[in-house]
Amino acid sequence: MAQNYWILKSEPSVFSIEDLASRPDQTEGWDGVRNYQARNYLKDGMNKGDAILYYHSSIKEPAIVGLCSVVREAYPDTSAWNPDSAYHDPKSIPEKPIWFQVDIQLKEIFTYPVYLRDLKKNPLFQDMILLKRGNRLSVLPASATHFHAILKMAGIKNKR
Repeated sequence: MAQNYWILKSEPSVFSIEDLASRPDQTEGWDGVRNYQARNYLKDGMNKGDAILYYHSSIKEPAIVGLCSVVREAYPDTSAWNPDSAYHDPKSIPEKPIWFQVDIQLKEIFTYPVYLRDLKKNPLFQDMILLKRGNRLSVLPASATHFHAILKMAGIKNKR
């Protein structure tokens, strides 16, 4: 199966890459996604071993700050069933889950973050979904070309 490439966006005040680094095995479930298109990417697109660019959003200098991978494929997001959760959805029930999550594991925090402003200046990224006006999804596909160019910008060599 061909490897897929993804961008996962999170506000650092909600869940930063440093938060991921502090988790056991540097692994965490990517829960709380409540957009159907983003859910479909998680559920139907992501496979174990897929590569992820971790993006810090909604800050002064948004940037891709690290590299992760999918270590567990889609399974029901139980936060939807918890009435005390900010992500509770009474329409999602264990017998018929609506929302899904994957587990991700940190591979590397970039010494040199790749800033959104730099992506916007580079013609190579003109068709990148992340840069499309109005795109606010927290889960986005990335092309192999974009993925490898971003790693190069971050000073990372020979990563898949």
